[in-house]
Amino acid sequence: MNKAREHENDGAADETALELLVHGVGGTTPQEMLDDPRTVRVAGDDTAAVFRRGEDADAERRPEEYRGKPVPEAYVWCNLTSGNGSRALWLLLLPFMVVNLAHWMRPNARRASRTVRLYGLLVRLIGLTLTVLLVAGACEVALDLTAWQCAGTAACAGRRAWLGFLSVDAQGAGGWWSLPGRRLALAALVPTALTALLWYLSHRTWSAYESQRPLPHQPEPDDGDTGHALGKPGFWYGRRLVARLRAAHTAAGLLTVAAAVGTSAAAFDRRPGGPALLDVLGWVLVGTLIAGTLVVIGVVADRGRSESKVDDTLDRALLRALPYGALALLALSMVYAGWSRPGWHSSGRLPGDATFGGIALAQGALVVALAVVAKAVHRTAPDHRAALRGLGGPATAMLACALGGVMSGGIAQRVADWLDGTSGLVKGPPVLLSWQASVLPPLLIVLAFLCAALAVRTARLKKRETARIPLEYHLDAASGADGEAPDASRTSRIAGTRARAALTDQAPVMIGVVSAVTLLLGGLAVAGAWTTGKVPGAAAEGSYAIVQGAADTAQALGSWLIGFGFLLFVTWGRRAYKDPSARRTIGILWDVGTFWPRAAHPFAPPCYAERAVPDLTWRMATWTRETGGRLVLSGHSQGSVLAAAAAWQLHPSVRKRVGLLTYGSPLERLYGRWFPAHFGPAALTALHRQVDCWRNLHRRTDPIGGPINLPGECGPQVDHEALRDPLAYGRTARHPLPAPILGHSDYQADPVFAEERARLLARLKPGLPQQRPENAPQGSSGRSSG
Repeated sequence: MNKAREHENDGAADETALELLVHGVGGTTPQEMLDDPRTVRVAGDDTAAVFRRGEDADAERRPEEYRGKPVPEAYVWCNLTSGNGSRALWLLLLPFMVVNLAHWMRPNARRASRTVRLYGLLVRLIGLTLTVLLVAGACEVALDLTAWQCAGTAACAGRRAWLGFLSVDAQGAGGWWSLPGRRLALAALVPTALTALLWYLSHRTWSAYESQRPLPHQPEPDDGDTGHALGKPGFWYGRRLVARLRAAHTAAGLLTVAAAVGTSAAAFDRRPGGPALLDVLGWVLVGTLIAGTLVVIGVVADRGRSESKVDDTLDRALLRALPYGALALLALSMVYAGWSRPGWHSSGRLPGDATFGGIALAQGALVVALAVVAKAVHRTAPDHRAALRGLGGPATAMLACALGGVMSGGIAQRVADWLDGTSGLVKGPPVLLSWQASVLPPLLIVLAFLCAALAVRTARLKKRETARIPLEYHLDAASGADGEAPDASRTSRIAGTRARAALTDQAPVMIGVVSAVTLLLGGLAVAGAWTTGKVPGAAAEGSYAIVQGAADTAQALGSWLIGFGFLLFVTWGRRAYKDPSARRTIGILWDVGTFWPRAAHPFAPPCYAERAVPDLTWRMATWTRETGGRLVLSGHSQGSVLAAAAAWQLHPSVRKRVGLLTYGSPLERLYGRWFPAHFGPAALTALHRQVDCWRNLHRRTDPIGGPINLPGECGPQVDHEALRDPLAYGRTARHPLPAPILGHSDYQADPVFAEERARLLARLKPGLPQQRPENAPQGSSGRSSG
């Protein structure tokens, strides 16, 4: 009897419809998404899962109860980016995340070419310099400021009791650890621990993200190449590349520490009259460090990423040899530096002060080269909507370098002030860091002018919108809707919201100007530090009074600002560790910045899409195969980006049975402009043709979402005209209380949402369900209900 009823339900399964909801940035709860306090998990785990209302858990067994309406189902992925307190550590990885974004901002190209590969190579090299910069900053604090300068100065060490076993007295005598090389070897444990922490975070997050296998792409009679990278089987499976880059960057960090420890001793041994054996060992050490550096650069230069297939290959020999070899070299450097050297005393700054200048110069040269390559790629397939005419990637890479400089320079400035204050007992951080801090005030002045110009533009736009709103709501000077007179404050609020929402479209100009000014000022800082060898205030002595005053002010204010920036990072991270609401706010930043795989930097926060996209594709593919029902993939904000990426990963036969409903979507407004190679007009037009149907809803008050703006006839087919917001201007019979200005939220409150969803379902055609295994629960697509 039960079997007969089950077969009867199978025959009616093609009437079943499913609405798979995907939330946006910041996350939400399944109860809020499904508008029901009683929800059950039908698939997934505590990190990401699919939920239904309790009454809908077995909806496929009762299809007759759901005729004319879809079964709502919510995919909740917010714990991928805003989970436990360890997420606060991700703030340390912010420059790495930004440079990884630059990799994916490559302009669209007519075809794959050497220029495209060169673009990726340059971004990976910039990412490598950021790793070296961060570890070099840690070396500056631990080795130079603490072990070399403060511990080597009796007066400074006397004020820090915890440095007593490392210090020397006024006559230069001390204990076993007081020798300069041994102090450096012991202090090297701090940057080594930092490198180990970065390796650990990358490896730990890999097991939760990149290890998720995507939906297998089995050949089908109508299975053709989508012609789009996001549709390739291995796009969301970056296991091999991340592993290779992780090994290379870990080795680079350890080699940086080894160079800071060993080259100082080698410089002393090269002096006339030094021990010949130590001199030879010093040259061997330097040669080995150079060889190791070349090997690391070679590994980073190798692409190592395969998108056309799911690549399970791991270069195990390389993954072990690189970090372990670098670690062994570091240990040898520590032993070499710790050897007794009579007459070696620490004074001034640690040798190797030019390291930061070399890093800054290399980063500037790489960014300029990246801009040249990006422009060449952009010319092959011009796109007027692309951010900064194809230069969005280089501009973003420049910002990543600036963030790295603020973090490394900020901590060095604050530690120097803490150790010495205003006593002048130690030389302080390298001169270049003071020059770099001094360019912050001019940069902020430029930023202030930009903000003022945007404020004027926003005020003018608000004025135009104020005149337009009465016409849109059919108001006149005498009376408004239902006889209510127009309200000047209500009109002003609506117009102001629209004008401020339009600021999003000015982001390319803002980022472009800031990046260009940062590159120019950074170049001047390097030139000033290298030509004068003095901090800006000292270099300006003897010049015009106004010049000297400006230099002193910029130096003092810049030092305070760069230190404040570092303290802001620390405070924000600590608050995020303890406060779930603050951690949720930071999670919004990661929602936007960690959508893309770690293709340029392995220490960037993990790519949540490498878990979310396979989750969605598996769910859609298994549900449609087992039920033959209709499915609407409904994505809000960042959820619409995940929905599009998941649709590209579906088999063509399944993709043609899926409708796409997006609202508050940044697909074109942000992703199409900043990532034109993957979300440009050609890619989105292809997606529209490959899914059965697609509708997009947007508001003019929304600062994130916007129209898809497809060319030709595709545009009106996808984009609904801008929704009214608020739904009613004044009080009406349908809205007796003032309707709120919703902006980016609550698109379901608009009646148009339900109408468009119904039209999508009416257009979709059900397929034929395949045979399900015995006793497989339909609500969970054959998986455990959890």
